[in-house]
Amino acid sequence: MSLFRGRKMTVSENQKRILQMLAEGKISVEEASRLLSLIKEESGSGVEGDARVNAAKSQPKYLYVKVEPKEGFRSQSEKEGSTGKCETGHVNIRIPMGLIRAGIKLKALIPQQAADDINKALKEKGISFDIRDLKDEYLESLVTALGDSEIKIDSREADVSIRAE
Repeated sequence: MSLFRGRKMTVSENQKRILQMLAEGKISVEEASRLLSLIKEESGSGVEGDARVNAAKSQPKYLYVKVEPKEGFRSQSEKEGSTGKCETGHVNIRIPMGLIRAGIKLKALIPQQAADDINKALKEKGISFDIRDLKDEYLESLVTALGDSEIKIDSREADVSIRAE
C-alpha cells in the first residue's frame, strides 16, 4: 500500500497551508498545483536561507491597475457633457503593497456586525467568502503569484491590466 516506502517525505508549513486551502475549497486544484510548484522551485535552490533572501528582494512593492479605453469609446461622463477631471476614462493606480498588508492586519478590528454585513454583500454578488478567514499568508501567496504575472482583461470598452512590481 505504501507507494513511498523507503523515501523520507516531509511537508513544509507552506505546503500544509496550500493543501488546507484546497481542502476548504478556497483555491482550485490548478491554483494549488501552481503554488506547490512555486514552493518546490524556491526550496530547490539548495540553501534555504538564500532562497528566502532572494524571495524577499524580489517581492513586489506596488500593485498597479491600469484602464485604457478603446478607440471610439466615450465614458458616461463624456456622453453627458460632464466637466469632471476624469472625463477620458483612463485609470492608472499604484497601490503600495505595504498599505494592502496593513489593511489585511486591520481586518481584526472589524466589528462582528460589520463583518457580517460585508460577508452578506459579497454573497449577494455571488462570492462565498468570510472576511474573517482572510490571512496574511494568503496575501503573501497572492503577491508572490502576481509578481510573476500580469492579469489582462479585454472588454468591448477598455483594456484593463493588473500587475505587481
